Amino acid sequence: MNADDVEIVSRTDAYAGFLGVKVFRLRHRLFGGGWSPILSREVMERGHAVCALPYDPVLDRVVLIEQFRIGAYAANDSPWMVECVAGMRSLAEEPGKVARREILEETGLQATDLAYAGRAFATPGGSTESVEMFVARVDSANAGGVHGLASEGEDIRVFTEDFADAFSSFFDGRRVGSSFTVMTVQWLALNRSGLRKKWGTQR
Repeated sequence: MNADDVEIVSRTDAYAGFLGVKVFRLRHRLFGGGWSPILSREVMERGHAVCALPYDPVLDRVVLIEQFRIGAYAANDSPWMVECVAGMRSLAEEPGKVARREILEETGLQATDLAYAGRAFATPGGSTESVEMFVARVDSANAGGVHGLASEGEDIRVFTEDFADAFSSFFDGRRVGSSFTVMTVQWLALNRSGLRKKWGTQR
């Protein structure tokens, strides 16, 4: 089935701010035949994002960032989350260029190569946001400090970790990660050997 199997009864703009909220009344075709009853669904208009995990194949280290996240705070969790680099993009922007730009803004590093790690919807049950994921080759020898754009209220701590330590921290209960960070770390775990051969382990 596809979008043609959905009938929109009404669509209302409920809120417009940093995020937008639309309310849909709709019905859709059923796998067993016929149509669903009319349903009411709220959707958060978030836009589309790009995330990138900076990786140094020579030192076998990843560059991670830590910043305040209101969603985690509202969920009664630690509001300072460890993540990979991420930023929003327009549909007209090429995702790889956005990845390179965000890495420079949020870490001060230059990405010399990019490996595509897939695309996923963040929370398709209630949000339009999709995320294009990358692993980026960087030189992490001088990575660190506080970065981000003051005009966007960013206060981003940058640090590095051995890949093995970073990987285990997301899966042994020490660290709660955003979905796209966990997926990108998992992708690197599956492809790390091949990337190190391709990108080299010597400066």
